[in-house]
Amino acid sequence: MKKILLILLLLNTFILANIKTVVSILPEKTFLEAIGGDKVDITLMVLPGNSPHTYEPKPSQMRAITQASLYFAIGVEFEKVWLPKFKDLNPQMQIIDLSAGIERLPMASGHHHESGDEHSTQESMDPHIWTAPRNVEKIAQKIYEALSKADHSNEPYYRENLERFLQKIARTDSQIRKILSAKAEGASFMVFHPSWGYFAKAYGLTQIPVEVEGKSPKPRELVSIIKEAKQKHISAIFTQPEFSDSSARVIASELHIPVIKVTPLAPDWSENLIRIAKAIAGVR
Repeated sequence: MKKILLILLLLNTFILANIKTVVSILPEKTFLEAIGGDKVDITLMVLPGNSPHTYEPKPSQMRAITQASLYFAIGVEFEKVWLPKFKDLNPQMQIIDLSAGIERLPMASGHHHESGDEHSTQESMDPHIWTAPRNVEKIAQKIYEALSKADHSNEPYYRENLERFLQKIARTDSQIRKILSAKAEGASFMVFHPSWGYFAKAYGLTQIPVEVEGKSPKPRELVSIIKEAKQKHISAIFTQPEFSDSSARVIASELHIPVIKVTPLAPDWSENLIRIAKAIAGVR
């Protein structure tokens, strides 16, 4: 009798065990929590305050990789170096590419929008696909499909969460369009690092990067950027905590406009995009 009870207990524990998952960046964690709810355990790789360009996992994170069933990749630079190593460490772990099927945009270079540059390579592609709500819809669908396949008995739970999250995405998109409705088609906003190309394309905007070929602009380039900002009536400059904002502050001081620190890696994905829309529209 004791053996039967022990077997039943072990089976129950196995059935109730959460899916062990890994994500690269905070926005993915937000999306996975929305759909996986209390059925998933999530390990985050690139911890807050760090850059996915240079991050190296900690020993505790590497241990989590050995126990994970699913890794949700999204195309950030960190993954190019580390995903093959993770796969060697845990060959049984399935890697789901959340960027698959999403049209990639080239990274804007200099301080001009270059979405039409047909000579860009994969290395110069903008990885920040989650800054456009329509892309997040596709990401959410892929997460739902992966969780449902790995844990079919809880498929109705994941489907219900997916439908609820898709409604939130639609509300976010609608609110952003309402905020930006007074802006002219092609209206510009200035950023230090060009992380908002998908957001710009989604809402008919143009992002103007301050950095030139990944570096802070030289004095002569600063003069040109300031002139362009005046011509296009830029009302704010967006910088990221992960990058120096000294050049952006020089421009802001000259134009008497605010510098707004905002990162595409923020966990409050919806609120983050709405905040950016308000700043572009000049809504306080």
